[in-house]
Amino acid sequence: MSFIEPDGQGGTPSVSRPSQKNAFEPKPPNPQWPRYSSHPWPAYRFVPGVFPHPRRHPKGHSYGQREPAFSALVLDQWQANDVYLFGVDLYNFAFWWECHEIFEGFWRAAGAKSDQGRFFQALIHVAAANLKVCMGSSSAADRLTKAALNRFHVMPHTYMGIDIRVFERDIQAYANNFRMTPALIRLQVSADHPAER
Repeated sequence: MSFIEPDGQGGTPSVSRPSQKNAFEPKPPNPQWPRYSSHPWPAYRFVPGVFPHPRRHPKGHSYGQREPAFSALVLDQWQANDVYLFGVDLYNFAFWWECHEIFEGFWRAAGAKSDQGRFFQALIHVAAANLKVCMGSSSAADRLTKAALNRFHVMPHTYMGIDIRVFERDIQAYANNFRMTPALIRLQVSADHPAER
């Protein structure tokens, strides 16, 4: 079953949960969603089988570029970390492979067994699940979604600017086809660090 419906939150139509095995490039669930960084977008949203690998292929959008250096984030200073904010932007605008790369860098820096590591691993799972939907692999998407929800379940209500309970609810709604588009991340930013429009 393929849906081409607005998300009910002012977003434009996007495709979700394809039944055939044809991979497709995703569209942003809500192009009007606020941005949190000013980084330019990659040239395309990488989906295996649709575009060249971003780092390994000479025509990849990040071919030959150095990967950023990552360190664990200071919990109360996440708003000042432009790479984290860009990772959230990439996620919200359906650059799921690209945001996965950023979240994985933070996951490795924080350590897999730390709270921050588990948080980033959950974000990685959600991004990967969304990518698997685009690849027509709903069983893999379901497994990844379940793993993400299990990790988020033990997190505090708010973590690194994300209302975890709201995000969990939206992830579950999408997984159960009660929501037509993937869950989006709305950061709880301060007046000193407003979201860009």
